[in-house]
Amino acid sequence: MGKFSLYNIPLRSLPEGKHEFKYDLDKSFFVLIDDGTAEVKKGDLKVVISLKKTSATFELNFDIAGSVQVPCDRCLDDISMDVDTKNKLIVKFGKEYSEESDEIVIIPEDDGEINIAWFLYEFIVLSLPAKKIHPSGTCNKAMSSKLNKHRARSADDEDDQDEDADDISIDDDSSYSDPRWDSLKDISVDED
Repeated sequence: MGKFSLYNIPLRSLPEGKHEFKYDLDKSFFVLIDDGTAEVKKGDLKVVISLKKTSATFELNFDIAGSVQVPCDRCLDDISMDVDTKNKLIVKFGKEYSEESDEIVIIPEDDGEINIAWFLYEFIVLSLPAKKIHPSGTCNKAMSSKLNKHRARSADDEDDQDEDADDISIDDDSSYSDPRWDSLKDISVDED
């Protein structure tokens, strides 16, 4: 993890008590972390980590605030999303690395340090909503019209388009019937 050495916290050499670490995360952080599947490609975030060392544990409290750029789930154009999250991580020394829970991590005592780069990225991604879309009316119009053209429509849908082309929703309309499946309605299923 040489490229993430900036995010190493030397736990063993810290005296007992409280410590603070600050990081600025920008596009270069997300370029480093990108493994080809990264959801966040760029951002501008401030990170403050308050670390409390006791004789047996290290309690890290993360405060992350700023914004990130992610692709819109609807039109794939970039959308800016605010991030304001607080997370906690308890670190203990042990024989080998393991994650005992979402908040408890065991690191090898021989290493004596923890790299927090991936934890930062996970905290950021987990703070984002599941559905990442532009506000109504601001999606890429060309993509929205293509999606509207190809979306499934029920028999009751009107032929004219909505004024707001990006409000794409597929209603669960039980009156819609697909003739290809109609013959399956008559099949009797015995559940024994």
